[in-house]
Amino acid sequence: MWIHPEEVLLAGALWVSERANPFFVLQRRRGHGRGGGLSGLLVGTLDVVLDSSARVAPYRILLQTADSQVYWNIACGSSRKEITEHWDWLEANLLQTISIFDNDEDVITFVKGKISGIIAEENREKQGEEQEEDCGKFREAELKMRRLFRMPDEEKLVNYYSCSYWKGRVPRQGWLYLSVNHLCFYSFLLGKEVSLVVQWTEVTQLEKNATLVFPGSICVSTRHTEHFFSMFLNISDTFKLMEQLANIAMRQLLDNEAFAADRSLPKPCKTLKNVSALKRDLDARAKNEQYRSMFRLTQDERLDGHTDCTLWMPFAKMHVVGQLFISNNYICFNSREDDLCQLIIPLREVSIVEKADSSSVLPCPVSISTKNKMNFLFANLKDRDFLVQRISDFLQRTPDSSWGDTSPLSLIGHSASSGVPSSLSAGSESVHRGRHYHPGLPTASWGLLQLYHQDAQEDLGPKAMKEKMKEEAWNIHFSEFGRGVCMYRTSRTRELILNGIPERLRGELWLLFSGAQNEMATHPGYYGDLVEQAMGLCSLATEEIERDLHRSMPEHRAFQNETGIAALRRVLTAYAHRNPGIGYCQAMNIVTSVLLLYCTEEEAFWLLVALCERMLPDYYNTRVVGALVDQGVFEDLTRAFLPQLYEHMQELGVISTISLSWFLTLFLSVMPFDSAVLLVDCFFYEGIKVIFQVALAVLHDNIDTLLSCNDEGEAMTILGRYLDNVVNKQTVASPIPHLHALLTSGDGLPPEIDVFDLIKSSYEKFGSLHSDVIEQMRFKQRLKVIQSLEDTAKRSVVRAMMTESAFSIEELEELYCLFKSKHMTSCYWGSSSSAAERHDPSLPYLEQYRIDPAQFTQLFAALAPWTCGGHTQTLSARLFRLLDQNQDGLVNFKEFITGLSGMYHGDMTEKLKMLYKLHLPPALCPEEAESALEATHFFTEDEPQESSFLSDPDILQQQEVTSGEEGKDGSGDSEEKKEEKVRDYKYYLRMWAKEKEPKKETIKDLPRMNQEQFIELCKTLYNMFSEEPLEQQLYHSIATVASLLLRIGEVGKKFNNGNKKPDTLTPQTEAGPGEGGSGDSQMCQALADAQLEPAAPQTSDEETKDDTSVSSYSVVSSGSLQCEDIADDTVLIGGGKQRRASVLDVDWSITFEQVLASLLTEPPLVDYFEKKRDIQNKMATCKAQRALERQISSASDHELTQHSI
Repeated sequence: MWIHPEEVLLAGALWVSERANPFFVLQRRRGHGRGGGLSGLLVGTLDVVLDSSARVAPYRILLQTADSQVYWNIACGSSRKEITEHWDWLEANLLQTISIFDNDEDVITFVKGKISGIIAEENREKQGEEQEEDCGKFREAELKMRRLFRMPDEEKLVNYYSCSYWKGRVPRQGWLYLSVNHLCFYSFLLGKEVSLVVQWTEVTQLEKNATLVFPGSICVSTRHTEHFFSMFLNISDTFKLMEQLANIAMRQLLDNEAFAADRSLPKPCKTLKNVSALKRDLDARAKNEQYRSMFRLTQDERLDGHTDCTLWMPFAKMHVVGQLFISNNYICFNSREDDLCQLIIPLREVSIVEKADSSSVLPCPVSISTKNKMNFLFANLKDRDFLVQRISDFLQRTPDSSWGDTSPLSLIGHSASSGVPSSLSAGSESVHRGRHYHPGLPTASWGLLQLYHQDAQEDLGPKAMKEKMKEEAWNIHFSEFGRGVCMYRTSRTRELILNGIPERLRGELWLLFSGAQNEMATHPGYYGDLVEQAMGLCSLATEEIERDLHRSMPEHRAFQNETGIAALRRVLTAYAHRNPGIGYCQAMNIVTSVLLLYCTEEEAFWLLVALCERMLPDYYNTRVVGALVDQGVFEDLTRAFLPQLYEHMQELGVISTISLSWFLTLFLSVMPFDSAVLLVDCFFYEGIKVIFQVALAVLHDNIDTLLSCNDEGEAMTILGRYLDNVVNKQTVASPIPHLHALLTSGDGLPPEIDVFDLIKSSYEKFGSLHSDVIEQMRFKQRLKVIQSLEDTAKRSVVRAMMTESAFSIEELEELYCLFKSKHMTSCYWGSSSSAAERHDPSLPYLEQYRIDPAQFTQLFAALAPWTCGGHTQTLSARLFRLLDQNQDGLVNFKEFITGLSGMYHGDMTEKLKMLYKLHLPPALCPEEAESALEATHFFTEDEPQESSFLSDPDILQQQEVTSGEEGKDGSGDSEEKKEEKVRDYKYYLRMWAKEKEPKKETIKDLPRMNQEQFIELCKTLYNMFSEEPLEQQLYHSIATVASLLLRIGEVGKKFNNGNKKPDTLTPQTEAGPGEGGSGDSQMCQALADAQLEPAAPQTSDEETKDDTSVSSYSVVSSGSLQCEDIADDTVLIGGGKQRRASVLDVDWSITFEQVLASLLTEPPLVDYFEKKRDIQNKMATCKAQRALERQISSASDHELTQHSI
């Protein structure tokens, strides 16, 4: 590549000059290409340790003048080919021009200007490309990574670090390259080269530890080995980036979607040194995720920036220190001290933003007023003017919403809970009467509990009075701290929640604390439109929903009638339509039914969105990954807090059994409803940490009895009874019977446990849990869970394929890994079809991963036993078309193994049958068999019935089978007509089953092969033997068999034409058998063409070798075919430009039985096809392909150097 001219004072240091002229010098780095002895080893080591650019560009061109001691570096190259192109350009375009200059300074100025102009032109062409955002040093490192590890241009480097890799007991100092899909390490010390490549999708564990042996090290574990890296300058930054990249890889395994860089990131004010655009992207993603999690915001919210400040709290008469966050739709504040104060202000609620007067008490204040007359005062802002400008910019982009906190939306939960119907016009009901969901429905304005309690008499008992006191406490809180989305959230808020949310306010506060209210406010009418789109559609999700509707809280009267059931159906169906990736999962019905008790349909829908997509990520997908991850986290927490109980429970295997249902349903399925709903209150405010705390408290309360358990069933019974008796003594509603409690029998009832005491105990004993710690533990478990699920999928595939192929378990596992690796590689390095098209999680494991023709060709070339040289790609394409039964352009693992197993483990007949079918449609595409199609058109005019086997072999097969069945069942049909029996349904079932039963294909079912297809078959056979030890014997055998089959076809042609149309026989076919030279000469010419075609692009040595084999083959084939007059016919066919179809005999055809019988006459061919072949070596070569490519590339460099010298 051309580079901006740089001064070089010592041109000879560490470089060797290879070419020179009066103005330019081409140099090679000492030690590159030819070893270079001790000096070369030292230079190579120095380049790696110091990260010298000479490692990636070991060639350079210097500009020199006779009178100057200063040289100018104008070009560098990673290969001799690249630098030679630059050298040739300089000699052709500049050398003669600058030779006429009188002044050396003019020469230097002219050349520097010319080179700078070339670089400017190149940059202009590359404008807009991502790599231009990165600094030159980083782009150099990326080129180095691709060269060292043979990565394509699509692989993007994120960052690189200097560190040591522990290989055995010796640390190897080198460079760690972290790309989007790979972890790579390279070291070169005194001739010892270490190269490591690990795919992120193979990582099972990442640990940062500090031990005596590995101080400050990072351990990267895969299924088979562990890698230790140490001596980082900033180990925390490195480990954080590793976690992010591993997380992205796990998401790829889950969703099968490639990583997409964020193109909308703002460009930095200046180019950051050694920081790539991807690194900035990942850092921004991490901050966005933390920001969204902290304030329960939607997935599309992006943090613009944050700054330290103070917030005036009028209720406490004090300033609180914290951080102010600005994003595209929100202004948020979080105090430095936990739970002291949190604030969320949607920009749609902001009415005024102004700079207040600054003073010594309030420096640089900003006042923000909202539409519901709340005012917030922020002070101690470092860059107040810029902040106000950014808020103003975002406000201008915010659509002017008619909703405000004074409108029905902000009080939607309050108005519904207070028993006042929302103000909906009567006219709207008639307008929307035809819709499945309209404002006239009871559940559109009321929660199900309110529908059933509206006619009840007012209760004046002590429990009801306590409930009213709770409501009053919340009203006081609202008057002090505000109501709606802009409410101050303080430690007082948490206290009120732990004491229980009143039933009338539950729906409103769930919406507020979960963030669902913000999403509902920004999507008016979305739910109603979604219901209309989803209702009436039939899918797997809707079938599962219908099955579970009547299992959702059947003990509650709200779901014992059509009103509740219909509302539940609409919400679940709408969500399944919104998010087909999740669709519907069991346990969603239980959670949604509880939401509908306290919220309207639309509110319940948005709460379900918040649960599934933010608060419980990946819980309700097809493999409940999120719940399994949290189950692993719970096991780790149990080991940390209750180590003695953990050991005992692990022996019994109880933790994994009990915790899944606890997390999936938030205790709603295992605890009385009135008690579990209090945990849901805390969950919407605190998040998942509450569920962990309560689960640990349950185990702690039963620690003594659990330690005395002897089996899993006893432990399950103890915990089940305990949870059945967790009661809410303050509930106003009549107790709802709990089905689990009704079904559990026992001698004596255990004592009741107050749910408030349980929650209080969980905070006292396990309240130290923090969200950041839980997220860190989740990451660690996510790696284990997803890799465990992948292993389970692999075992399922292997088990299923054991009966359908002859490969061993180990071989099938290796093949599955190679197949899946090829699929995953295409996900992030591009493919002709998208990843979503090639991966369908709803299919069985055997059919989930699919590859396209390009990937299939690569696997075929690496694994197939039939190596056909230049013909391999053609044969691979034909096999792909043969295996692709549904014609979707993709092949799944089952189809892939079917084809491979036939080549490796089939008997001779099966192998030949596959080879035979590869040269018939659909494997033989129209372009390859054009003349065969022309022959079909010719036949159609005279003999339409005869042409069926040429135009459509499947139709012929169907006709043969049909005629055979009619022949067999003819007598039976006549008897049935005579008897005129009325057949019962069993007869038709048997007939249907018989039709559906797969018919085993026999060799008689295979269609006939015409002459064009036969020539293609001979081409393939000829190419198959080019690398065999008995090459000449096999060629001789093929020539003999080809000659025999040509004569058989000639005889068959006479027989067929003699039976059908004797008068149409041509003079050629009427001739005797000895005059069949026309077909034989075509055969010879076709085979000659077959071996000459792939030889064209080879090197001179290879061409010489191929010419020798051609001549020897020609002698053998001519002698075996006995065609002395072959030359004349060959000139007629190959000399002119007419197509082969005009010469081929369209009446000629053979059957598979004839091919098989002819091949059996030649022992070399029989031995070749009966020979057992081992796939292990092929798989080992395929796995080590990357390492081999590196060695080959080094060797080629070495050879080029030798040739040049």
